[in-house]
Amino acid sequence: MKQFFIAALLFSFSFTSIAYCQEVDIVPYLKQIEKGESNKVKEILPKLKKENPKSANLIFLEGVLTENGQEAISIYQNFMEKYPNNSYADAALYRIYSYYYALGFYDTAGKVLKNLTDKYPDSPYIKMALSQEEARQEEETPLMKDLKDEQAKVNNELNYKFTIQAGAFVKIENAQGLKNELESEGIPCEMKEKNVGGTTFHVVYAGKFQNRNEAEKFLQQLNSRYNLNGRIIEKENN
Repeated sequence: MKQFFIAALLFSFSFTSIAYCQEVDIVPYLKQIEKGESNKVKEILPKLKKENPKSANLIFLEGVLTENGQEAISIYQNFMEKYPNNSYADAALYRIYSYYYALGFYDTAGKVLKNLTDKYPDSPYIKMALSQEEARQEEETPLMKDLKDEQAKVNNELNYKFTIQAGAFVKIENAQGLKNELESEGIPCEMKEKNVGGTTFHVVYAGKFQNRNEAEKFLQQLNSRYNLNGRIIEKENN
C-alpha cells in the first residue's frame, strides 16, 4: 500500500515542485522512501527541519515516515489545519482515508473521503479512493492485496496496551458529543460506563497504542488540538 501511494504521490507532484520553490522539495526523499530507504530519510529529517523550520512540506514528510498510524494521522490533521492550501494537503487527507480503510473502519473512511471530495474536489486522490471502494466489492486485485498487507501491519495496533481517556461526563449527551467530534476527524473512539462513588460516568476513550511513548505523543496533540485534559490509561486485562 505504501509503495502504491508513494508512486502516485510522486506522479502527482513531479510538476508542482518548481511552483513551490520557497518550500523544501521533498520529492527526492519520497523517491528514497519508495526505494526502501526510509531510514536514510529519517536520519536527515531532523537536520532538514532545523535548517527549514517553516517548511510545511517537511511536516508532511514526517507524517509519511511515522510508522504508528494514529500518530501519523494526528500529524496529517495538524498539517491540514495549518496549511490547507499546501499542495500536499489532499494527499494528507488521502493518507488518513487509506489508514482507516486498511483497518476495515469503512464508515470512518467514508467520512474522510467525503471531507476529501468537499475540500479538494479536483484532487486525483478522489478517483483512487473511489477505486478502492469499488475494489472492495470485487475479487482480490493487486490493489486489494496491497490493502491487505497494510491491514496486516496496522492490525497490530488493535492489540493495544494503552489508550487515552479523553473525557468523563455525567451526561451521556456530552460524552457522545465529544466522541462524535473526535470520530469526525478520523480518530477511533469508544465510550464506556464507569461507576465512581455511586455516580455513573460516561467515559470517552481515544486511540490504541502499544507503548506509553506513542500514547504520550498522541496525548499532547490531542489535548492541544481539542483543549482537553486527557490522560493515559493502561488497558484492563480481561
